[in-house]
Amino acid sequence: MNGSIIKVSGPLVVATKMRNTRMFDMVYVGANKLVGEIIELRGDNASIQVYEDTAGLKIGDSVVSSGMALSIELAPGILSGIYDGIGRPIKDIYEKVGARISRGVTIDTIDRTKKWEFVASVKHGDMVNAGDIIGVVRENEVIEHRIMIPFGVRGTIAQIKNGLFTVTETIARVTDPHDKTIDITMLQKWAVRVPRPFKEKIKPHEPLVTGQRVIDTLFPVAKGGVAAIPGPFGSGKTVVQHQIAKWADADIVVYIGCGERGNEICDVLNEFPLLIDKRTNQPLIKRTIIIANTSDMPVAAREASIYTGITIAEYFRDMGYNVAIMADSTSRWAEALREMSGRMEELPGEEGYPAYLASRIAGFYERAGVVKVLGSGKTGSVTAIGAVSPPGGDLSEPVAQCTMRIVKTFWALSYALAHRRHFPAIDWLQSYSLYPDQMAIWYANHVSPQFLALRKKAIKILQQDAELQEIVRLVGVESLNEQERAILAIAKKLKDEFLFQNAFDPEDTFTSYKRQFEMLETALEGAK
Repeated sequence: MNGSIIKVSGPLVVATKMRNTRMFDMVYVGANKLVGEIIELRGDNASIQVYEDTAGLKIGDSVVSSGMALSIELAPGILSGIYDGIGRPIKDIYEKVGARISRGVTIDTIDRTKKWEFVASVKHGDMVNAGDIIGVVRENEVIEHRIMIPFGVRGTIAQIKNGLFTVTETIARVTDPHDKTIDITMLQKWAVRVPRPFKEKIKPHEPLVTGQRVIDTLFPVAKGGVAAIPGPFGSGKTVVQHQIAKWADADIVVYIGCGERGNEICDVLNEFPLLIDKRTNQPLIKRTIIIANTSDMPVAAREASIYTGITIAEYFRDMGYNVAIMADSTSRWAEALREMSGRMEELPGEEGYPAYLASRIAGFYERAGVVKVLGSGKTGSVTAIGAVSPPGGDLSEPVAQCTMRIVKTFWALSYALAHRRHFPAIDWLQSYSLYPDQMAIWYANHVSPQFLALRKKAIKILQQDAELQEIVRLVGVESLNEQERAILAIAKKLKDEFLFQNAFDPEDTFTSYKRQFEMLETALEGAK
């Protein structure tokens, strides 16, 4: 379907003669074939958000519909990669056009020439359904890439073979119930805005172990849970997410740099190949995928980057892996929504954000969870952790408020703590977690039956300390009785020795749950 441009407003392009297109179809705009996506249809006209710089476009330039939704390629070779917001590998772009991404660059997400050794796990005559694992590829020393039957396919294996194949070569053939033969390759494509299906969602019951004491002990997030990290500029949101990405006991980590500064993405790219994973003794980058959409990249691509990352996470979840996804930050993503909404002249909501802000944020976090996957019936999970950057640290602003209504773990960062060099700067008075009680059995079996009781005692002492500090500031410590002074002393020990953690100390950067319990027990000695 071909149309032509009638309006250009920054990343928003309006084209006419687009009546037969569909919402969220991917289109190619202008002579350079800039990638865009239809976000509104009105009569014969289509509003398109373009994921590249629109400078130079003019009235009458062509718009060509691909007839497909914006999709990401999924296959062996995706691990350890660094991609832009629409799934193009940045390393390949650099080798093709240099340090700056040129407009209209078209590069496949997955290398079509590299051969992978496929080992079949089913045989001729076996019945297979969507999601069934038919074989594996050893992608690296850490992760076994499980090849699944695509959704919408079921039938009998008519042919399958072991050997070296590219991702586009046929590895198996399936005869469906209508005697039609379907070729199976290792490459799948999935529309990023469509959640991948599963059998059943399960209530989270075990924590995502991060090795960060203030998180694991006081405000844990469950595997398959959702968490938010709000805080003002300079309070350490990105460092906390980096620490979780480094040490969390997830099989796969997807890190989305959504509108963040380029130097922060560079820190990730420089650190992860050098860091050795405690569980596998291999570089951390081997189980990491990075979506890099820095603040100087086109604003519309920020909106796509979130969906690209969560789709990759769901793909590995469907193999039976536990995946952690870090979105840094959802505020920059919301700003992209606000800009596009303003250019489309939609009725603004609170602070200029679109009226559908809350549903979009909820739609992202709802794609997390523990599920029984299709096919094998294995359990996989996606844990979503999003940073929120409210202006001036104001938690009453719309993005923070919408996020708080959805997430069950809230790590509120404090500029005052960061200014005192107390890291992680998670405010123990504003933060909360709703997961501990539903993980009680796990704590009793893997840490100690007394763990939750000690945790509650620690939180109570920190709250009492905050109340007593107000009295001390007014009338001095001499006005307190002996028991109240003991509370202050225990709280100081908790803050200085337990909650403070040095991310750059090789011993202190990660603390196991057993050691956390022992440290907490020691810190609370003498507390009633």
